[in-house]
Formats: sequence, C-alpha cells, structure tokens
Amino acid sequence: MFKCRLCKGKKYFKFLDLGLQPPSDQFLTLNENSQPVTYYPLEVYNCENCNFNQLSYVVDPKILYQQNYPYESSQTKAGKNHYFDFAKSVQQEYNLLKEDLVIDIGSNVGTLLDGFKKCGTKILGIEPAKNISLIALKNKIPTLNCFFNSFAVNKVLSYGKKPKIITATNVFAHVDNLDYFVKNISKILDRKKGVFIIESPHFYHILKNLEYDTIYHEHLSYLTIKPLVPFFKKFNMEIIKVEKKDIHGGSVRIFISFKKNFVIHHSVNKMIEFEEKKNINSKKTLLFFAKKVKNNRLKLVTVLNSLIRKGKKIIAVSAPAKGMTLLNYCKIDLDYLDFATEKSKIKQGLFTPGTRLPIYPDSKILKFNPDYALLLAWNFSKEIMNNNIKFLKNGGKFIIPIPNVKIIGYKELNEKNKIQSKF
Repeated sequence: MFKCRLCKGKKYFKFLDLGLQPPSDQFLTLNENSQPVTYYPLEVYNCENCNFNQLSYVVDPKILYQQNYPYESSQTKAGKNHYFDFAKSVQQEYNLLKEDLVIDIGSNVGTLLDGFKKCGTKILGIEPAKNISLIALKNKIPTLNCFFNSFAVNKVLSYGKKPKIITATNVFAHVDNLDYFVKNISKILDRKKGVFIIESPHFYHILKNLEYDTIYHEHLSYLTIKPLVPFFKKFNMEIIKVEKKDIHGGSVRIFISFKKNFVIHHSVNKMIEFEEKKNINSKKTLLFFAKKVKNNRLKLVTVLNSLIRKGKKIIAVSAPAKGMTLLNYCKIDLDYLDFATEKSKIKQGLFTPGTRLPIYPDSKILKFNPDYALLLAWNFSKEIMNNNIKFLKNGGKFIIPIPNVKIIGYKELNEKNKIQSKF
C-alpha cells in the first residue's frame, strides 16, 4: 500500500491500467537488444482525499535517469522557442539583474538556462544524467551532475547567494518524495523575492485530448492546481500565479513563493474553479477516460492491420518517451512497423524499449520510401511534418494517433497550413 504524495492519504482508486511496461526512456544498444527487459506496472490512481492523480509503482530513479538518459530538450525549434520565451518573460516580470541567480532543476542540456543566460543573469543547472550534463557543460551551461538532494543544497548554499528564481520544467511531476523536494527548495530559495516555478502537463489536457501516452514511469504525478494549494501551505509557501501553455499537449506554469511576499493573482482561483467545473476528478470522468483509451488502442491497431493487409509499408517517425508508452500499450512492434527514425543522435542506432524497433536518422525516411509513418511526437506534428515535406510530396502519409486516429497527406497538410495562416 502506498501513501498519496501530497496528503499522505491511503484511500484511492485505480482508474487506468496501461499494463506492464519497460521504462520509456530505456532505449537498448545492439547488445542489450538480445537481453531480457524488466517490465514494471503502469497504473494511475486518484487519491480520494485530495484528488491528486499519481502512479502507484515507483521505478528507481537511478534506472530512469542515470543509465544513458536519452532526452534532449533542444531537439525542436518549437521547444527552443518555448524555453527562450519562458526565460525572457520571467526576467521581465521579476526584473532579474545580472547579479541574480537562476537555478534550473532537471536542467537537461541547458536550453532554458541558455535563455536566462542571454537575459544576462547568473545561472546554474542541476541534472542527474551524466551524459546529458556533459552536453550542457559543452554548451557552457554550469551544471551540477546530481539529483536535487542534500548534496546539491549544500553546494548551492556554499556559493553564498540564494537564487531569486528556481525552475523545474517537467520535473516536479517526476519526484516521488515531494515533501523532501520542496523542503530543499525552501532551504535555498530567496526568502523575500524568490519564486519557484513549475511547468508540467495539466491533467485536464491529458483527459480532454486523450494524452494517455504522457503517462509513463518518469511521470509519477499528474498535476491539477487545487490539491497543490494545501500541499505548499505546509511549507509556508503559496501559489501566486498560474499560466496556461500549449507545450506538450497543454501545460500549466505554476509560480510559488513564500507566503505574503506577492499578491496572489486571480488566475489561481480561476484555474481551481475551472477544474471543479470540468469535474475532472470524478470517478465517472476518470473511468470514461480509461474507456476512451481502450477504444483508441482498438482504432489504431485496426487501422494499422488494414494497411498491412493492403501490403503497405509503415514506419514510426520520432521516438519520444510518450511514444514508447503508446507502442507498448498497443503492442505495436516489428509485426507492424519496419523501424523508427529520430532527429536526436543519442537515440540513433538504438532500439525502442519493449517493442525493439531499430532507430535510424530521419534521412532513412526518403531512402526507404514508406507508404505511412506513425508520428509518435504528435505534440510537435506541425514542425515534424513540415520538416518531412518531401515524404508527403512523394505520396507518403502520416498517421496521427492522438487524440483521434487520423491520416494526413500532402493535401491535408496544405489545407491545415492555409487555415492556420488566416489567424
């Protein structure tokens, strides 16, 4: 039996079971591809006390993040622009000066910190993945290669300057012991002017857009605002502002400070009222979501089987962690797809976890000339499809799996771009 990560409650119910799955970022080398793979339960529960949604099973973070972690935050233009805009907006809103320190926890290759660096502030990254930290250091982003633990806290305190801004983009939801995490934040954040900023997919969008592929072992929690308010109160902190963002299928940016340092923005209550109005934590809503997930799997597999019977060649384009959830849950392997392609050089030459698809550079698409490409990074579909326009002009088509299975060819993409250019 586990306890709720926020309220420590022990009463909860399971609303989604995605089966046994390997860690989504545990891509395999050629040698590892012939070895057995460990599978872990991927089940989502709702706390009946505070309505926080979370995984029950926790995979050792050393397995998830310290074994050649393959995610780079700088792979898409849209992603880079998002992080640079993030840094610029925070710098302007909180009037950051060159002597102010910004710390990013789970800083990856340093894309967000590079944005703050361009704004003229001091920066420091904290990143547990050694291979990713080395890339960040090569990018001239000062980075501590460790988890955000007592060692990191003491290291920061030894600098003699507390950060004015601490960011954790797509990190807070990855943490099992949230009490320990926030206690550490409170030890290093500036007591008067400091702001802690979380960014993470909003659970509302996961439900609305059927983003079940966003659920994987790294993502231990699925955030809504209401249960976070009493949680931060335990640490003499409060949510002062909430912003909606389009990144990763629909995210929230949450601003937190020590109590009574800032006026609480109306967006906080507005978001809580919105969540209550949408009834997103009711059993009926959650179980209906689970039903739609099963229907999506059936529809996608039916479409793929139909194309295979017609002799069509199908590949996967992009290999994000979310795509691994989808492939393993739907059991889409070499019986359906010939291979996957990736822009990230870290993943090229490896094999997908569980489904064991070989991963090639994107240049393989035109050489192989498939009939269809299953687009797994659907959240960057516009950019990826436009980057592969030759594939579409040659008659190829993309299969978008979420939220509804649809097929897009050159004609459909052209029409879509024309519609968007009008606004």
